[in-house]
Amino acid sequence: MAVFKRKLVMGSGAHTNPLIWIAAIICTIFAISMIIAGIVIFIGYIVIHPRVPIISVTNAHLDLLKNDYAGLLQTQLTIVVTAYNGNAKAHATFSEITFSLGFQGQGIAVLVADSFDVSKNGTKDLSYVVQSYSIPLTPYQIEVVDECWKRNEIGFDFKGAARTRWKVGPFGSVKYSCHLNCELKFHPLNGSYVPSKCSSKSR
Repeated sequence: MAVFKRKLVMGSGAHTNPLIWIAAIICTIFAISMIIAGIVIFIGYIVIHPRVPIISVTNAHLDLLKNDYAGLLQTQLTIVVTAYNGNAKAHATFSEITFSLGFQGQGIAVLVADSFDVSKNGTKDLSYVVQSYSIPLTPYQIEVVDECWKRNEIGFDFKGAARTRWKVGPFGSVKYSCHLNCELKFHPLNGSYVPSKCSSKSR
């Protein structure tokens, strides 16, 4: 018995499923939108060129350093912290500002400041005078202080943090946390500050 096979011939009357056309149009529109958004963000970054605000120790002075035979340390320091906003098109807000000062792992003082704004390409100085009396030292710390007098150099631990927020054009506000952790060095014979880089890093 002969077996006949039929061929399915697609004539001019065959049509693509409308759902396929709709899906293709949606994908095309989405792809074009993503390209346009990328171009806008890139141009906005080039024009605005946002910079993360930072905090830095810009000056300091060791006003007083005394230690006695009983192992008690007295000290007074002046520390100037500068908040810097490098954005030319937006002011920045600094908040939750806290610093701590210590010596050889022993806390001396905690420093705070209220929230404040810094204008475009502007700075604001925070001046602290830290006084500490009768800090008991361990035998090891007493030896460290004696050695510092001999070398005419002493270091204090300075740590701090602040939250920053600034507006990036039409893209809304950007928030960062600034953290710094450095050692402030001084010449105890005249109290002068040994300049060193002490600036925040963003997280």
